[in-house]
Amino acid sequence: MYTAKGRLDINSMLKQYSPLVRRLAHQMIAKLPANVEIDDLIQVGMIGLTDALSRFDAAQGVQFETFATQRIRGAMLDELRGNDYLSRGTRKQQRSIESAVHKLEQKLGRAPQESEIAKEMGLSLAEYQELLGKVRGTQLVYLEDMTGDDGDTDFLDRHVADDGLNPLAQLQDHRMRSALVEAIKHLPEREQYVMSMYYEHDMNLKEIAAVLGVTESRVCQLHSQSIARLRVKLREF
Repeated sequence: MYTAKGRLDINSMLKQYSPLVRRLAHQMIAKLPANVEIDDLIQVGMIGLTDALSRFDAAQGVQFETFATQRIRGAMLDELRGNDYLSRGTRKQQRSIESAVHKLEQKLGRAPQESEIAKEMGLSLAEYQELLGKVRGTQLVYLEDMTGDDGDTDFLDRHVADDGLNPLAQLQDHRMRSALVEAIKHLPEREQYVMSMYYEHDMNLKEIAAVLGVTESRVCQLHSQSIARLRVKLREF
């Protein structure tokens, strides 16, 4: 789209390609922790789009959408690298829970109860449940996990890139989903209900609490504990 003077109409182009920004943001956030806000990605993506409009040169023989996609995704990746979405202390606490869960599963051959996890960590049941409340919001994948085991600094780029046309990536994604479904089946029954209502039926904490007859804080605890169990299982994958 051009103005009467033959220049790109920036406002019209921003409006035309804003759906591209939203689509890329939704593709990317599907592979990121839930505490990364979609609106944040869209905002920086629009900045990337604006940058693409100011730098695009049709004489280079590249389609604008291809050029803009690179700029938009690059802006989003820079935003993710520049922000630590989960404090180090919270990650350390989450790992402590996961370590206890893993040890008990190996020892007991089943999913450990809350009281057993608390004892393994040297905590009272009340202290353990309070800890579960503190790590609320932690998810299956941390941005920190995306650094790779051997200092692979391109790990984040490769795992949030547009790999829809990559057969290997599609296969790995299918296997990951299958592993997640299987891991959820092995959660204690009440935690299965929480995960199903929260993620499959998009119910909020208050609604889940009403169904289960517990407090919202208790739902947060069950959710955090479920995440710890699933991370242990998925790490084996």
